[in-house]
Order: sequence, then structure tokens, then C-alpha cells
Amino acid sequence: MVLSPEVEQRARRVVLENAVAHAGEAQSGPVVARLLATDPTLRPHAADLRSLVSGIVAELRGVPTPELEDRLATLGGPEPERPKVERSESAGFPELPGATRGGVVLRLAPFPSGALHIGNGRMLFLNEYYRTRYDAKLLLVFDDTIGTEEKRVETEFFHLIRGDLELAGLRPDATYYKSDRIPFHYPWARRVIERGGAYVCRCPVETLRENRARGVACPERAQTVSESLEEWDRMLGGTYAPGEAVLRLRTDLADPDPAFRDRVLFRISDLDHPRVGRKYRVWPLLEFSWAVDDIELGVTHVVRGKDLVMEDRMQRYIWDLLGIRGPSFLHWGLLRVREAKVSKSKSYREVRSGAYDGWSDPRTWSLRSLDRRGISMDALRDFTLSFGLSLADIEVPAETLYAENRKRIDASTVRRTFVPDPVRVEVDGYPFDLSEVSLANHPDRPELGRRTVRAGPAFYLPHRDLVELAGTELRLKELINIRLPETIAPPGGTVRATFASRENRRLPRLQWIGATDAVEVDVFGTDGEHRRGLGEGALRDARPREIFQFERYGFVRVDRDVAPGETPLRVVYGHP
Repeated sequence: MVLSPEVEQRARRVVLENAVAHAGEAQSGPVVARLLATDPTLRPHAADLRSLVSGIVAELRGVPTPELEDRLATLGGPEPERPKVERSESAGFPELPGATRGGVVLRLAPFPSGALHIGNGRMLFLNEYYRTRYDAKLLLVFDDTIGTEEKRVETEFFHLIRGDLELAGLRPDATYYKSDRIPFHYPWARRVIERGGAYVCRCPVETLRENRARGVACPERAQTVSESLEEWDRMLGGTYAPGEAVLRLRTDLADPDPAFRDRVLFRISDLDHPRVGRKYRVWPLLEFSWAVDDIELGVTHVVRGKDLVMEDRMQRYIWDLLGIRGPSFLHWGLLRVREAKVSKSKSYREVRSGAYDGWSDPRTWSLRSLDRRGISMDALRDFTLSFGLSLADIEVPAETLYAENRKRIDASTVRRTFVPDPVRVEVDGYPFDLSEVSLANHPDRPELGRRTVRAGPAFYLPHRDLVELAGTELRLKELINIRLPETIAPPGGTVRATFASRENRRLPRLQWIGATDAVEVDVFGTDGEHRRGLGEGALRDARPREIFQFERYGFVRVDRDVAPGETPLRVVYGHP
């Protein structure tokens, strides 16, 4: 997308203002966060906005502060304070039909096949929103029906999901397991059969699929109620093996949606279940189990994805058949983060094989992985709720979430220097009195203090920047000016530069690390790659889970199990 000239001019004005406030070193992250916070129409275009801002920041790098001030003045000076556009308490969130405060019961229904991920955010935070709004009860009901050979229920996932809810700040009022409730479903099945609403089908799957597509009845559909009850008792009694018989709902074979024609209610399985073993062989499918449990558990409103409208229809059909009034349904559309390639099945395989570093590996995009990266659940909650309860499918760049997180951590996060692909630069003529320098921990927060950093005469600088600036003069940020040689050694090599001057001139600026005080750092990236580099000596005091901003690199979080003084220091990349 091409952003409007008005947006481009405003972005340039805010970048200039930021650069003046930071001695010529504009910070793109806070600029993007400010623009998004004060103009919500830009949120779907956050990636384009970040690209624009980064380009302006690069263009202004090295421009002396007086010239920056002049350019800002031509644009009208610092931008007047704009209020952040906050979401009102009920904007985009309709009332729950017939709801009264204190009289609402909601439910979360995760299938225990893996850790909860960013795609589950709407399930969590929309239900939590309505819970708070109506002082409602929130039930956690594990959808642990038998599953399949390919998608099996495993014990660890119950613990994982409970931990994920705790991480997200959700504490259910009660917890239930479908596997404990199987006997409650059998009497309901009998009632449906007695109303003439179901029959036992023994057609091969291929035959049934063809018949449903053509709207043709299978022979068993003509069963009388008594015949269906006898067949049902045979299913429960072990007469049939898995795949030989299913209980089917009798619906209209001319229904416009072939998928709704005579759907399965119960099937037979001999798989082991991690909680109940082989205690039950006849298992309900989810639609039927919810038709039962939403009534028996007293659920009043179901808030879930629009991909489950078929389940709505099944539940209503069963309730109408039995003369029961069930809860109301509200739906949301898909919210997709463009960079998040979410697949529970893939994550399961890679975690099991050891290719991923557990469920907190950044590639899973699980809640645990976001927390490991330093992305708070409060940021994820506000990001999720900012789209309301919309039926439209929404796809946004990850930058939209990152901007939300930056608003929370930028002001309290200390800065540190990190040099990827370092080259050793020895400076001839280096001033003997500049053995160390005092640097602010944060450019705008003096209350966060300062740290003393060892300097030259030898430094580590990023290879990429050196190649771009070979043969030119540059400034080591807040220190001195040096002239580089024409030829730059590869990462790990050494080059000799020459001291030029001390005064703060209009030159490209580079972060640096004094060679006598470097700390090895391993950055675990969102792509699963480990990138080695060097950090400044102050990182020796880093604590597990502490968040830093590596200047000109991004926010990182020290890994959770790092020991004091461990080398290399292991950090996880959060976001720009």
C-alpha cells in the first residue's frame, strides 16, 4: 500500500521531533507506536508505516541536531499533543441477548492437542471480556472426546492449557472434562432416537458420502424407533467394531448443505484415552456433546468462532427435537497475524522430534512463546480486543501487536549495545584519556540511571555497517570520530582505523563495544535460528527473563533458565 502524502508528512515530522529529542538518533519503534496509537486507521497498514518510518530514520542518520531542528521548524515544529484513541468499554461488543448481570454462564472449550497459541486469543479474551462485563461464570470444559489416531488427546496438554490460562490471567470458576461425562450423553441419545431423530447406520463411509451428496437415503434410515433402539443397544454392548456402525441424526436429505444431511452423533473407538483408558467404546462427536453439556452445565451464552456455525445448527436441531431452549450464540471472525504460521499438528511433530525448543519455541506462536519473547499478555489482550467482536476475517501484520507491546515496555526498558557479526577495529591514535564513558540507560528516562562502559583503543563494530561505510569517516556514538580503511575484514577479522577527532560532527553514527569488555550473546530468533554476536559488559549482570532493547536491533528477553555469568548469554528476540 502507498500511504497518503499527509501520513508521510506527519511521519517525517514525528521522526524529526524524536531525532531532536535523542541527540540526532531517532528511534523508529516509539515513532510507529505513537502514530498507531493516535490514528487507528493506520493499524491495518502497520507494516507499510514501519517501512516508511525506517526509511526516514535512515535518511536522517548523521544529520546534525541544529539542521534537524531547522527541518522540524519548516514542518511547524513539534506536533501538538494528540490524544490516544482508546477503545470505549463497549465499542464493537454487542450486548449478550437476554443477559442480566450475575446471570450469565460462559464456557471455554479447548481440545487438548497442544498449547494455546495466538490464534486462540479471541476465544480467551472475548469470553473474559463478557465475563467481566456481566459478572459471569466462566467454565473450562475440556473437549477431550476420543480424538483420532492422527489427533490424539494427551495428558500433558491438560496441564499445558491450564498453565496457558494462568499465564493469560484467566481463572475459570469450574473445570470439567468431556471424558468424565460420557455416561450422561447416552440417555440423551436414547431420547433423540425415541423422537425418531436418529438411527444406527452401517453403510461404508464411501457409500454414505455418495448418498449424502446425492440426497439418497441409506437402507438403515428406514429403521423404526424400536429397531434403532435395539441397534443402539448393540453399539453400546460391543456387537460392532470401530467403523462398523455409527449413530446418525435424521435430517432433511434435501437440505441445501450436504454436510448437514444425516450427520454422525456417536461413533465407536478402541483408542486408549489418557484419562479413562478404554472404559468407553461409544463416543459422542463434539456437536452432540455440546448439545448435552451446554444444557446440563447451565451455559447461557456461547461466544465462539464463526467456523463453528454448523455446530450451532446441530445443537439447535437437537434442542428443537427435544423441545429444549438452549443458549444464545455469538460469533467472531478469524483474526490472523500475517507472520504467524500457526499449526498445532506441525508444532506437535516438531516439539516431539526435538526440532523445536519445546512449546515455547517462537515458531509455535504459542502464548508461552510470546511470553518468552517479552510480549505481555496485556498487550495481546488489548491487541485482540481492539478488533471488537467482528464477523469479518481480519489479517494484520505482527507489527500491530508489537506496537501494542512497545507502548508497555519502551519507557521502562534499559538500552544495551549488541553487535552482530562483529569485526575488531583497532584505532590508531586513540586518546589515552577515553578509556571509559558514561552512558544513559534510557535516552528519555534519567531515573533509570547510567552505566560506565569501557571504551578503546580497540572496538567491535557490525560487519554490515563497516562494509557500507568503508573508506569514510564515522562517529562512534557518544565517543569519537574515526576513519575506516578501504578494505573491511570478514566477521571475526580485524581492521585498523585512524582517530579523526572528538567533536560531534555530521557523520554516520555506529553503536560500539569496547574490545576489553565484550560479552558473547546468543540471540534465538523468531525463525528458530541462533545468531551469535557480542554485547556490552553490563550484560554480565543480566537476570533471567529481564527485557532489554538492543539498540538498532530490537527488544530481547533473557531466557528463563540462564545462570549467572553464563556464556554466551542466551536471549530470545522479541520484536523491533
